[in-house]
Amino acid sequence: MKLVLSESFSRKPPVPSPCDEWLEITASMKNTAYSTTDFDSIHHAGKTRLHPVELSPVNVSISGQYPLVQNVTVTEGGTANMTCRVEYNDNTSLQWSNPAQQTLFFGDKKALRDNRIELVRASWSELTISISDVTLSDEGMYTCSLFTMPVRTAKAYMTVLGVPEKPEIAGLTKPALEGDHITLTCITQGSKPAADLRWFRNEKEVKGAKEVNASGKTFTVRSSLEMYVDRNDDGVAYTCKVDHVALAQTPQQATEVLEVHYAPRVEIVHPPAVPQEGQYLKLECLSKGNPSPDPVMWTKDGGELPDLDRMIVEGRELTFTSLNKTDNGTYRCEASNHLGISTAEYVLYVYDPNAVGQHGTDHALIGGVVAVVVFVTLCLIIVLGRYLARHKGTYLTNEAKGADDAPDADTAIINAEGNHAHAEEKKEYFI
Repeated sequence: MKLVLSESFSRKPPVPSPCDEWLEITASMKNTAYSTTDFDSIHHAGKTRLHPVELSPVNVSISGQYPLVQNVTVTEGGTANMTCRVEYNDNTSLQWSNPAQQTLFFGDKKALRDNRIELVRASWSELTISISDVTLSDEGMYTCSLFTMPVRTAKAYMTVLGVPEKPEIAGLTKPALEGDHITLTCITQGSKPAADLRWFRNEKEVKGAKEVNASGKTFTVRSSLEMYVDRNDDGVAYTCKVDHVALAQTPQQATEVLEVHYAPRVEIVHPPAVPQEGQYLKLECLSKGNPSPDPVMWTKDGGELPDLDRMIVEGRELTFTSLNKTDNGTYRCEASNHLGISTAEYVLYVYDPNAVGQHGTDHALIGGVVAVVVFVTLCLIIVLGRYLARHKGTYLTNEAKGADDAPDADTAIINAEGNHAHAEEKKEYFI
């Protein structure tokens, strides 16, 4: 029994030196046996194993041929192309195998009965196959084999993206009542990797609470949005959008429009002009509520409208065709729905057209007189203040005379009394 040399290579071959690049050594054993010492001269970088074999012809091949592949990412339901290339090939066959190590194609020969797998290109330098209608179970490591001695392999990983289903919004009560607390929940299933959910109130993004649960190879994603609704939420659209790498071209979203019921609020709109006898006047009762509080009710001083010939009610409007003094009073508009009642009041006072003009003239005259009086008073105050300030300084100076030339305090007092005596002859009058 003799020993015969065989070689095995790792996935990435060692880099050959310039001298022996792409070296191929073939030893043909024909009626010849080699000892272990004979292999020292052909030892190649890498692992060398010695196996005991029976005497028979054996080929030993060392080559620079390696298959080249690339990882593939495909969306579930799409088509994946798996390509294996060899830069240098001496008519050696290529083969593709699936993650279960089942041969798909050996050269141009199909080995697995699967109608989804087709041959795209087969040559000495390339083997390309396609897998259509890809499922999540197709994901895994695929192997391209080059049948040299030893066999060279390269592995490519196929990643299958799970497409998330169209989202659904749950938890919406129609209609909701003003002040209710509601929770909107958006759910999408089947995503891989897990999808992201985003909420929008009309066009403005709002933040929700996200929850992710695994279900086999895919994920179920939920996002909740809590709120207290009011009348401003009536008619607002809440949209849940799904963000996922598999939906770059066809985004998924769901929208729900809130319907909020609330009690009415009433306001009376009237013209700014002063109402005068003989004029036309229209009052409008603006009421906002859901359901709509139609019709509205008009009353005067707590009772019915007295003169329906001149007071015309059309929907929300109360029209006076020709005002007179008898129309004076408090007018009330009332609107209601099943959630409440709201009222608004307007006090009407009808003026005489002549009195309105006279009162306007009197007011202008009174205003002018008041302005003149205020101006004159300010002038008198300023003149009087300046006069008092000047005479007060002179009085203090004269009072101090007599103390200037006195040698001592007693003399100063006597001189001061003399000055006071003379001062009595002069009298000063202050206005």
